[in-house]
Amino acid sequence: MTIRSALALVLSLALGTAGAARADDTVPETVRIATEGAYAPYNFTKPDGTLDGYEIELGREICARAKLKCEFVAQDWDGVVPGLNAKKFDAIMSGMTITDARLKVVDFTKPYSGDSSGFAVDRNGPLAKLPLGGEKFSLTSEAEAQKALDTIKPLLKGKTVGVQVSTIHAAFMDKYLKGTVEVREYKTTEQHDLDLAAGRIDAIFANDAPLRATAEKPEFADTVMLAGPRFRGGILGRGVAMGLRKGEAKLKAKLDEGIDAVIADGTLKKLSLKWFKADMTPQG
Repeated sequence: MTIRSALALVLSLALGTAGAARADDTVPETVRIATEGAYAPYNFTKPDGTLDGYEIELGREICARAKLKCEFVAQDWDGVVPGLNAKKFDAIMSGMTITDARLKVVDFTKPYSGDSSGFAVDRNGPLAKLPLGGEKFSLTSEAEAQKALDTIKPLLKGKTVGVQVSTIHAAFMDKYLKGTVEVREYKTTEQHDLDLAAGRIDAIFANDAPLRATAEKPEFADTVMLAGPRFRGGILGRGVAMGLRKGEAKLKAKLDEGIDAVIADGTLKKLSLKWFKADMTPQG
């Protein structure tokens, strides 16, 4: 789930609200949840066409605890918000981060995952020695984050960085690295992963969990690695959550109840360790 600026993101998302019916605040008999199916390990499509991944398993657990009947449907990322507001489905569970821009057109459940974002590069290329490797910076403390960016900017100058369209990562590039790097946008993260491995771009910028998963795949193990500082907060949002139509408080309450339950009983931690080899439990 093209943006050229933060304003463009708001405008594109707003298109999904045009003509949408006002929410009636009833819980559907079957809650249809849209997911991209191309954002491993959050969600992906298996060779037989079925959906799998962290969010698919976790979503089923959330629904079970909320006593909801749910089904997942595949939807291209750039169509998830318009489709939600056109009532093609009832919720979005597709690695979507809570941001101020998105809150203008959709509501969110409580977050079910927290993650930082950063660069993946060619392990044999010039960016492999990007400084501040693994250090984390909060964009809510923008002065410290800006120091980190100023440290790596000289090495990034003139490089081509891939991001997925209409994402927080595209917005980050536009706000912090415009004029320093050339940004190339892709419909799916799978596409920019392949272009990095093929040497057609110099780096990709995305959530750390999918980047780690890519770097661990056999076909990318010799080429892709994480490098440089990691960022979170600010324009990168406040955790990954389920997107809902505005005004559907009853469905939100049920799903929040389910999220609280999978956090409390350790199911969320167990599944995140399975899929990410890291505890993705939201902090705070």
